[in-house]
Amino acid sequence: MAAEKKLLDRMRETIRLRHYSKHTEGAYTKWVKRYILFHNKKHPKEMGALEIRAFLSNLAIDKNVATSTQKQARNAIQFLYREVLEMEIDLDKVENCVDQR
Repeated sequence: MAAEKKLLDRMRETIRLRHYSKHTEGAYTKWVKRYILFHNKKHPKEMGALEIRAFLSNLAIDKNVATSTQKQARNAIQFLYREVLEMEIDLDKVENCVDQR
C-alpha cells in the first residue's frame, strides 16, 4: 500500500496535469506554503474563508504587497482548495479584503 502523497507534492502534480507553467507552479506552491506556515502548519482542510481572509489581509496590511501579488496568493489558495483538495470555499467572505487598502 503506497503512502499518501504530501500536500505540496499533490499540488505540483495537479498543476503539471493542467499544463501550467513552471513559474506558476513555483509561485503557487510558495504561496500555499506561506499560507500554511502563517497558520502555524495547520492543514488547509481544517481552515476556510476566515483563515484565507486573515492571510490575505496580513499580506496587504502588514506586508504591504501589491494588489496583483495579493491576487496571485488568493488564486494559489483557491487552486489548492478547488483542484487539489476538491473543496469549495465561500470566497465572498474573502473578496472583501482583496483590493481594500
